[in-house]
Amino acid sequence: MHARRITVLAGGVGGARFVRGLRSLVAESAPDAEVTVVVNTGDDVWLTGVRVTPDLDSMLYTLAGVGDEQRGWGRRDESERVGAELQAWGVGWPWFTLGDLDLGTCLARTSMLRDGLPLSAVVERLSRRWPLGVRLLPATDQEVETWVAVEEDGERRELHFEEWWVRTRASLPALAFTQRGVESAVPAPGVVEAVEQADVVLVAPSNPVVSIGTVLGIPGIREALAATSAPVIGLAPVIRGAALRGMAGACLTAIGVETDAAAIALHYGARSAGGLLDGWLVDDADADGLPALQAAGIRARAVPLRMTDDDRTAAMARAALELAAG
Repeated sequence: MHARRITVLAGGVGGARFVRGLRSLVAESAPDAEVTVVVNTGDDVWLTGVRVTPDLDSMLYTLAGVGDEQRGWGRRDESERVGAELQAWGVGWPWFTLGDLDLGTCLARTSMLRDGLPLSAVVERLSRRWPLGVRLLPATDQEVETWVAVEEDGERRELHFEEWWVRTRASLPALAFTQRGVESAVPAPGVVEAVEQADVVLVAPSNPVVSIGTVLGIPGIREALAATSAPVIGLAPVIRGAALRGMAGACLTAIGVETDAAAIALHYGARSAGGLLDGWLVDDADADGLPALQAAGIRARAVPLRMTDDDRTAAMARAALELAAG
């Protein structure tokens, strides 16, 4: 393992588990390497007077070892007394429950934001509490929220992504996704440098539309990826047409992309042809898609991609770094 500066573009739960495996690999093979994770902020929302940042919190809790592994989000050993009281007052979303510890994080974040700190400074302060082993950066300090156009009860309307994802479980077909505020957003401090100065950039197995897609939509980030001398290597977030986490298929359908490992890579495109990727990993079960990727100018390999434990996830990260080195 020769990379000393590794930058990862990531979303929430799947991205967090991948970064945890990468951290294990780095600790074992290259303890002096620096890992920077640029995290999607498109899922963020104001709720009950506090700023909720689902993907950043999933990353924080997973790396700190305090996350709820069974639910896949929130804190372990939670209580929900405050949430129940808010619901008794008719405040918030009854289908979107934040535990008491999780609310504590949100209150701390909101207090810092109200004091005038940008989100990147808030994330840096929150990260000091636990030895994370990586540096977390929000993709932007500006509020960029993903909204979903749907037809509900015979009317076209827009739902915040969290409402579409959690309340409807993506059962309402998405007609379009809009990242409000993305045009005027700028990358958070350190993001462009982390991409341009990296030895390798990894695209985590995260939702290509609302996680990675939102990060790429922030002006300046895609340009930094085009300019970096580092190889850009992605990992497929689907195996045999099924998402590793969540409901990515519902998002891909909305933008006309098949829920298929090779199709997602072709959607990102080869860097040699103005796209994003130099290399792409698919699961062994999707090896039949490799020739199409090679023909499109994307170096590709098939390896096991199920993140069942840290050792297997570390092996995925090692395969990505080996593809970059090759």
